[in-house]
Amino acid sequence: MGYILEKESFNEVLKKLGEKYRLYAPVRKIGEGRFTDVDVVRYDFVNCLEDMELEAKSDYSFKELLTPLSQTLFFFTEGETKEADMDTSDVIIFLRACDLHSVKRLDDIYLNNKFADPFYEKIRAHVQFALIGCSHSFENCFCVDMESNIAPEQYLFSLDVSGDLVKSAVRSEEIEKLFQSVSAKQEEVIPAHVTENPVRVEIPDEIPNTVYQSKLWEEYSARCIDCGRCNMVCPTCTCFTMQDTFYTENGKVGERRRVAASCMINGYTRVAGGGEYRRTNGERMRFKVLHKISDHRKRFGYNMCVGCGRCDDVCPEYIKFSNIINKVNRAVKEEGVR
Repeated sequence: MGYILEKESFNEVLKKLGEKYRLYAPVRKIGEGRFTDVDVVRYDFVNCLEDMELEAKSDYSFKELLTPLSQTLFFFTEGETKEADMDTSDVIIFLRACDLHSVKRLDDIYLNNKFADPFYEKIRAHVQFALIGCSHSFENCFCVDMESNIAPEQYLFSLDVSGDLVKSAVRSEEIEKLFQSVSAKQEEVIPAHVTENPVRVEIPDEIPNTVYQSKLWEEYSARCIDCGRCNMVCPTCTCFTMQDTFYTENGKVGERRRVAASCMINGYTRVAGGGEYRRTNGERMRFKVLHKISDHRKRFGYNMCVGCGRCDDVCPEYIKFSNIINKVNRAVKEEGVR
């Protein structure tokens, strides 16, 4: 069912939702970007439509709510452990179609792998989603070729602003009652979605093992500075490390934390004894890229990357993930010719 209503009426809906849910959406932070005169768009809690940044793509993804940058899992003493208390507030996150697809990827890793992660599961059980309509492609987006431009049907309601009006497709009976309680005109609504991107990628169906040894990866040993920014803004990256913080000198009282980490950062694969997998940045890039467009698909049936383009937006060395995908595709075709 769809509804068209004034912004004031939509804010009434949000106000009523706020009585039960915490609302989490993109917000423009004035002057909080990389330079003092640069803004940044990141997710934060909101109360009304005016709090949301709906025109620009968020610089950071929403995933910090589901997978916190630093999360205490449990406390320990010499004789016992205690699981850390967790915020289990009910939350609605406002996402664009590509990010809504990325939730499925996060669920794959944390819930549908060999076993469900109990810490992620507790947070995820209290999170639902609203869809932000996406009427045009942003710079570096390639969601159409990644088949993530049309949202999966797991959202409560959609949001498209047109002048002073808000158009919403409602998929929840609970939410529909709120729309019916305000001055809303009932009408069929199809959420806006991107149909074409200026950036195009072609993903090979199969990637032969010979591509793993391709010289194309050597370029990134020279260009990549292993800052890990691409991983931190990516809505589907899930790497983390475990860290113990000790409160006493004997190391018997403290806490264990899960801390967001990055496969692109030097030292991530270091193991006991000083061994390290993927020593060069080119090897790390190979691991990341092939995981996004091949390995995840082999396990779950679709690509991990959703084509949001945030990694391209944030890279200080102007490395474009879309270009790498196309280079891999060309390398596969060249292997087929031989």
